Amino acid sequence: MNFKSILFFLLLTGSISTAFAQQIQMPQASPSAKIAQQVGLSNVTADYSRPSTKGRKIFGELVPFGQVWRTGANGATLLTFSTAVVISGKNVPAGQYALYAIPNKSEWTMILSKNTELWGAIGYNESDDLLRFNVTPNKLSRNYETMEITFADMTDTGANLSIKWETTRVDFRIETAVDGIVMAQIQELVIATETANPGLLYSAANYYYTNKKDMNQAYAWISKSVDNDKKYWTVHLKAKIEATLGMNSEAATSARESMALAKEAGNPDYIALNERLIKSMK
Repeated sequence: MNFKSILFFLLLTGSISTAFAQQIQMPQASPSAKIAQQVGLSNVTADYSRPSTKGRKIFGELVPFGQVWRTGANGATLLTFSTAVVISGKNVPAGQYALYAIPNKSEWTMILSKNTELWGAIGYNESDDLLRFNVTPNKLSRNYETMEITFADMTDTGANLSIKWETTRVDFRIETAVDGIVMAQIQELVIATETANPGLLYSAANYYYTNKKDMNQAYAWISKSVDNDKKYWTVHLKAKIEATLGMNSEAATSARESMALAKEAGNPDYIALNERLIKSMK
């Protein structure tokens, strides 16, 4: 091959490479999505692609019953937990997992797989399962054209992960170990040190009050917090704890004091909270 032929070949292949390197940007058929939610003390993230119905029958046809489904489109749906969680009564260590499902008409099998490298369910192997559990699908009153993953029914310790597509919805509960962690912090930062820090005392008292623990201890902490640094929110908590202990006269006095502080600070929310508390004791 002479020099001119070589030069022509290089120019041609370079043009072809450039042509293939260029791409037309178009909307994805199943766009990627990422939703993050703090659940208890864990950060939970779902990465998935959102397929649309586009006039097709989904469950039982496009997504066959009895077969492993990627729970979305494109790559497998990935769930990430920043701390250990509990799902269906089973401990799930912190980490990332692929979420698969086996839909059926009256029951779905949900799967957490340790293999997060697959494209969809291609190459799925049951030996990689960390956890399998069953859920009951629910019929929706409206149609979801595009698949959607959300978090619902939030509490201090958990949330439901909800998958909705077409007229089908499935949910499963994610719970976190909160009480043991918080109580260990209270023991270390409040009890062991006999702290005078008003913020720590308020937090400990509020946790005890919210979770219906030792109200006398909560009252001792919040009283010390108020004595050290009086705020409308700390005085309001003191009023609520006093009301719980049956100290209605003291609770009304504290509520009025909290209301006055809230007015000075321009906080109408706490004014209303104190008004309702006083009304509830009459």
